[in-house]
Amino acid sequence: MNSKGTLIPIGGNENKGIGTNEKYHTEYIEDSILSRVVLESGGPQASIVVIPTASSIPTEVWENYREAFKKLGCTNVQVADIRERSQAESHEYIEMVRNAQCVMFSGGNQSEITQKILGTRLHMILTEKHLDGSIVIAGTSAGAMCMSKEMIIGGKKKEAFVKGAVGMSKGMGFLPNVIIDSHFIRRGRFGRLAEAVAKFPHLVGIGLAENTGLVIKDCNYVEVVGSGMVIIFDPGELEHNNESFVAKGEVMSLTNLKTHILAYGDKFNILKHEVRILHVETPVSE
Repeated sequence: MNSKGTLIPIGGNENKGIGTNEKYHTEYIEDSILSRVVLESGGPQASIVVIPTASSIPTEVWENYREAFKKLGCTNVQVADIRERSQAESHEYIEMVRNAQCVMFSGGNQSEITQKILGTRLHMILTEKHLDGSIVIAGTSAGAMCMSKEMIIGGKKKEAFVKGAVGMSKGMGFLPNVIIDSHFIRRGRFGRLAEAVAKFPHLVGIGLAENTGLVIKDCNYVEVVGSGMVIIFDPGELEHNNESFVAKGEVMSLTNLKTHILAYGDKFNILKHEVRILHVETPVSE
């Protein structure tokens, strides 16, 4: 996909300025990931559409985002409250998205997003706008995970790196070269992302901590934002992968799967498998 668009996947629990889970929110909302979403979208005057389809409490989620964006000075924020697939074909929501500079997918269950939006007219409009660079697509937790072409839909950490422990499905396809997992540190999801990469060794695995995200340009140039860390599973020089040979339920093995731990301001080039650290003068401890 030769895209000119900007994607901002977030690992969940991002600062909305509402006073909850403060230990994850080391910055004021004016310095938050949502503030960067607004900046990338063109500023407070941008038309922002919140899509809470993944959530089981869409009204509450919408109200939280409305208040968060209001605190950032935004006055043109709407909701596309899509609860049925037919609504993703409706003229109202299609025009809302067509005129938007930013769409924000909420957290919840990523399968709800794909079941109700994937392959619809609204999805097609989003894809077209992403390709021509006329929209920022942001998403948190489930809203981040659905961005990839190959999407994680489940997997328990106690079954780490056992073949078949991770569930996969088709995502929205905005990011064809990666697989995204969210709440990565807090929920111990190393094993399921590693298995996902073993299944698709041509794709880079990205694990996002809470209140941490990426600004991705052209589906390739990645910059870390937020207060936590991003784990990159880079299979660019993978030497051994027995995923296709072992039976379901058996433990797998990978060798030379590179792991990068990145923080605020660090960058990664997906196609070139190159890392650029913000503080390059920092020495390596022996």
